[in-house]
Amino acid sequence: MGNFYLFVITSILLIILPGPDTGLATQNTIAYGKKGGIKTVLGISTGLIIHTLAAVFGLSAIIVKSALLFSIFKYVGAIYLIYLGITSLRSLKKKREVSSNDDIQAKYQNKSPFRQGFLTNLLNPKIAIFFLTFLPQFLTSGSNPFLQFLIMGITYTVLTIIWFLLYVNLIDSISVWMKKTSTQRVIQGISGLVLVAFGIKLALERRP
Repeated sequence: MGNFYLFVITSILLIILPGPDTGLATQNTIAYGKKGGIKTVLGISTGLIIHTLAAVFGLSAIIVKSALLFSIFKYVGAIYLIYLGITSLRSLKKKREVSSNDDIQAKYQNKSPFRQGFLTNLLNPKIAIFFLTFLPQFLTSGSNPFLQFLIMGITYTVLTIIWFLLYVNLIDSISVWMKKTSTQRVIQGISGLVLVAFGIKLALERRP
């Protein structure tokens, strides 16, 4: 792939742009600590791997071409993002009564950051469209497209993992400030609004 380095640079620029994954990683790192943030990243990455395999084997093309399947994925994904956002906003009132880290951990011990990250990616049909429209631009003629798709998809996933692990560690490194009740409420409120906004945006997305 002669355009591989260009693909890597472009991918990095796209990955660092704020989106639902960033909001979710921020929220879960604050709520569950570094481990929760890492679990969220693993969930996000697992969803990306499935989308990569789907693109490689042509399943993404079926989803994009089928108005029914696209709508199902779109609305389920949008509802889930809005649900996460509303849950985050509703928890702000309850957090006023939480004053210690032990109380916070007990409050969230039954939650699943991995599942949240996984479903947020898996149920987003825009990712399927992204893989089908972005990856082909870097294909090299004369080479095996199946292998090229696979390599680019795995590379994109690895870059995503690296970026979000750095991001989670950054959030965790300033945990003293981040874990202040007032700071948590502000950031979680913003994260909740961002998730709801992205959910609405996804719901209004038209099928190309």
